[in-house]
Amino acid sequence: MSAPKSDTSLVRARGRVLAVAGVIAALGVAGSAEARHTATAERHATQHETIDQRIAMLHWSLKITPDEETQWSAVAQVMRSNDAAMRALIASTKAERQTGGDVSALDELRTYEKFNRAHLDGLKDLMVSFETLYTAMPDSQKAVADHVFARFGRENPRSNA
Repeated sequence: MSAPKSDTSLVRARGRVLAVAGVIAALGVAGSAEARHTATAERHATQHETIDQRIAMLHWSLKITPDEETQWSAVAQVMRSNDAAMRALIASTKAERQTGGDVSALDELRTYEKFNRAHLDGLKDLMVSFETLYTAMPDSQKAVADHVFARFGRENPRSNA
C-alpha cells in the first residue's frame, strides 16, 4: 500500500533537507551538535582530509575556470573561516565540559543552539559568496553545480526518498 500523498511529500521534503545538509557538511558548515562535529572532525583527521582538500575537491567538481578564480577564492575563504569558527566552538565546548560537573538538558539545548547559530551564520556567509560565483557561471556550468549540490547527502540510503 502506498503512502498518502501528504506522507510522500513529507518524505521527499525530508530527503531534500538531508541533501542540503550534506552539501553544508561538504562546505564545512554542517552538523547540529558537538558530538556530530567532533565525529566529523575525527573522521576528517582519520581520513587525513583537511578543509583545503575539501575545497580542492569542490573546485574540481564545480569545474572552476581561471576566470572564476577570484569569486572562487571568496568562497574558499568563507569555507576556511567557517571551518576555523567551528573548530574553535568545538574546542571551547570541550574545554567547558572538561571542567567537570553535570551537563543538564538545558545545557545540551544551549550547546545545540550555539552550534546551529554558528552553522546558520556560516551558511549565510557562504551563500553570499557562492551566489556571486554561481551567478557568473554559464548555464552549462550552473547545471554542473546543481548536480554537484544535488548529489550530496544521497549516499545515505535514508535520504533517497
